[in-house]
Amino acid sequence: MAEYVGRGLHGQIVETVGTRIVQGRLRVGETLDIASLIDELGISQTVLREAVKVLTAKGLVDARQKRGTFVRPRENWNLLDADVIRWQLVADAPELVLRDLAEVRLVIEPAAARLAAERRTEEDLAAMEEALVRMGESSGDAGAAAEADLAWHRALLRATHNELLQRMDVFIGPGLAERDRLVHAAEADDPVPAHEPVLRAVRDADPSAAEQAMRALLARADADLARTAGLSRARTAPGADNDRTGPGSGHDTEPEDRKTP
Repeated sequence: MAEYVGRGLHGQIVETVGTRIVQGRLRVGETLDIASLIDELGISQTVLREAVKVLTAKGLVDARQKRGTFVRPRENWNLLDADVIRWQLVADAPELVLRDLAEVRLVIEPAAARLAAERRTEEDLAAMEEALVRMGESSGDAGAAAEADLAWHRALLRATHNELLQRMDVFIGPGLAERDRLVHAAEADDPVPAHEPVLRAVRDADPSAAEQAMRALLARADADLARTAGLSRARTAPGADNDRTGPGSGHDTEPEDRKTP
């Protein structure tokens, strides 16, 4: 689903209410006070109704006769939605989202690199090379560096020529952008040398080398994040996993397998 940031009043309302839900300011099971929201935000009922439709599609709210519109439990949220991911990144525990993202990338991107090495075209290579050049030229500009990094990974996914893999950027993108923002803002090491081996293996049509190079790149990315943001990607034992509960989680109670580290 497309992001709604900056898309007029409608997008602003989606952003405002969605963020409140994900941060836990609107609790699970809580009924939205429509009249209060209309008054507070200075909007019409029609604008709020349209925003609620978007939030319903994202799984954050639902409506019932006599009950009204209420916040749904987290297990009903579309956690692969770009906006939901981004809203979690400004909640109380963004490190949990970044950890999950790192694990998903470890599952997807090495395999994607292997396929890219088998299927890439000259156009694909040109897109990856251009993004790498931009990455190298963005020294000191965290925003530009993050954009170039995301462009490179999107080009890699496109090089698989698998439509489903290409769409993985819908949920990888927001988390990757936040990770890059933290890393590049902290003046981490030059990212280009870590990306070059992947590009070289894809260019050489060497699937095994591409997969291994991507694994090395992701390990480097985790190390950069752990060093610059103080975050650990390591999974703990099942009984001691990180907590997704509390005011910013959308949960009312703490699951037995989620405890504060």
